[in-house]
Amino acid sequence: MGKFFLHYLLLLILVLVSSIATAAPNLRYQSYNLPTAVIHTLLIPSRSRWVVTVAVNPQLATVTEFATQSGAIAVLNGGYFDPENQLSTSYLVQNGKTVGNPLDNPRLVNNPDLTPYLPLILNRSEFRRYQCGNKTRYDIVTRNEPIPIGCTLVDVLGGGPQLLPELTAVAEGFVAYQEEKLVRDVLGIAQPNSRTAIAITPEGDLLWIIVTQKQPQQGLSLAQLADFCQSLGVKKALNLDGGSSTSLYWDNQTYYGKISDQQERIIRPVKSVLLTVNN
Repeated sequence: MGKFFLHYLLLLILVLVSSIATAAPNLRYQSYNLPTAVIHTLLIPSRSRWVVTVAVNPQLATVTEFATQSGAIAVLNGGYFDPENQLSTSYLVQNGKTVGNPLDNPRLVNNPDLTPYLPLILNRSEFRRYQCGNKTRYDIVTRNEPIPIGCTLVDVLGGGPQLLPELTAVAEGFVAYQEEKLVRDVLGIAQPNSRTAIAITPEGDLLWIIVTQKQPQQGLSLAQLADFCQSLGVKKALNLDGGSSTSLYWDNQTYYGKISDQQERIIRPVKSVLLTVNN
């Protein structure tokens, strides 16, 4: 009887260990209620059945429309684009193929006001997905960063500036000073606004972040968003297209970041997004 019980106990332990080893961690959504904003976050564990990919639409589409088209469980608005010609102003790579190149946007490369900043604009930071053998790996690096040895570049979504480990707004051409005077600030980095960001934890997990306004003209500055990311213990964080573009689809609900002066949520179609799909 004792031997049978011991054998049964060992078998039960093996079954439990096997179940724990093969169980996929769940996506984790959380919201934070701040005085001027509500922040929504979604954690995507790197060791899970979920993978984050890039998606692009020829025409602009809302994150809800992207979700309907792709069947994704979650969608986050992505890179910068020109609403007039609907061309991307960020680098975009989807399944190894370049689907968005700032050099193809004449309103960007032929704008004389941007000529001094083009080298910085074309080397902005981006979110990358690599395939390294049988492992998926994510990173946030500048455009000119080489691909790691043994890895294949699968997806790229350009954004910027980096929020962590340091704010790179000047280095990436979003902000410029002349004789200590601010002469360029395309993101209103010191002003409160709705914001979108993606971050990487020390464990390699991804964290999606959107800042939604409680009232018009509220939200967070980029420095405040960086501080929030740091409070969560992430090691790298990248700012994405914010303002009216800020939007997150999750669990059959869409959260929009910007509030108009008429106290209405602004629903803005975007060019590119990040998708969370079943791997």
